Amino acid sequence: MASMEMEIDGSGIVSSNEIKQRGKKNMVRKKKNRSKGTSTKETFHYLPKFRCFSLKSETDGKGNFDMEVEDEGRGKMTPTHLIIMVNGLIGSAQNWKYAAKQFLKRYPEDVIVHCSECNYSMLTFDGVDVMGERLAEEVISVIKRHPSVQKISFVGHSLGGLIARYAIGRLYERDLTREQSQENGECRSDGVEDPLLEHKVKGKIAGLEPVNFITSATPHLGTRGHKQVPVFCGFQPLEKVAARTSWCLGRSGRHLFLTDRDKGKPPLLIQMVNDTEDLNFLSALQSFRRRVAYANVLYDHLVGWSTSSLRRRKELPKLKHLSKDDKYPHIVNVETIKTASTQEEVSFEAKASGCKHIDLEEEMIRSLTKMSWERVDVSFKGSKQRYLAHSTIQVKTYYLHSDGADVIQHMVDNFVV
Repeated sequence: MASMEMEIDGSGIVSSNEIKQRGKKNMVRKKKNRSKGTSTKETFHYLPKFRCFSLKSETDGKGNFDMEVEDEGRGKMTPTHLIIMVNGLIGSAQNWKYAAKQFLKRYPEDVIVHCSECNYSMLTFDGVDVMGERLAEEVISVIKRHPSVQKISFVGHSLGGLIARYAIGRLYERDLTREQSQENGECRSDGVEDPLLEHKVKGKIAGLEPVNFITSATPHLGTRGHKQVPVFCGFQPLEKVAARTSWCLGRSGRHLFLTDRDKGKPPLLIQMVNDTEDLNFLSALQSFRRRVAYANVLYDHLVGWSTSSLRRRKELPKLKHLSKDDKYPHIVNVETIKTASTQEEVSFEAKASGCKHIDLEEEMIRSLTKMSWERVDVSFKGSKQRYLAHSTIQVKTYYLHSDGADVIQHMVDNFVV
């Protein structure tokens, strides 16, 4: 397993002289390493509370990498909270690199961050279910590499949020401890199930305590009609053409546009707002201590405000009522919703227009809002990077999307460890 070690100072800044000197040395080292086929190492200073830490990043040769902090004086630490970061369509693990570093700088002793890339590039066309299965297996392997972890959180961008929702449905109540015991040849001779062990894993994700489930610009309600893809400007003929040509994005496109009807079953996104015989999608989502949806108010041409914030269009706040936060200039609204009341559900159902995609959308909203959510509305109005809002909210590449750094900081500051 190749590794890369980094040390970062408390402010995240290194002097220009050090950068120049290290840059020259690193260039020579990289050239030598490339010719030898070995791994590269970069080092930066990080001294929080007068202790020196190193940020260690390990890659497995497939693009996945774990990031954790080591205490220079005490050696390897034993963080207990695993954060799984999931990229979106045609993305990669590198898309979350900036955010991963911010989490580790803030919680150096508490977290391990795993940036997944089992679903990268063209593999993101394979369908939410296939990618969700891959992610679930990847999470299992990560937990086995880090036996000290006790808690788990997910952070997904765009399609990555849906992939994570599928994966937790697969991992919910899964007895990882028992699987590891069987692999090691440790099992009860009488074949009787241990009731205490069953109790321990109930309501958990892969045997771990679920804490934060965070999505960023994720199309929770799909992208079919109803102005859910802003680039179409609500022009229905374009929306219909997009739905009919959704196959261009493979099975993922059909899932997003709700045009999949495999074996007569409802669209996958509809299945994912309920518990099924073998997958507990809703229960898994409810098991998390908090659920957060970051959504772009404007300039996101791929994912609409309502689908990413889990709102009906009539529930969207008026733009004139939005105000900037002094600490987080691009956060314009934060609200926590409780479960939807039965009266509200019945009222809307009575007014439903009967259009299929609106019915499907309403079904998803009602199911997903049976639990509390934190909605965080983001606006890059006035920013030079506003037309890249879909990537800026994630800080996909720092030099192109740096204006989203305050959004990531808000995510880090409000994270429950």
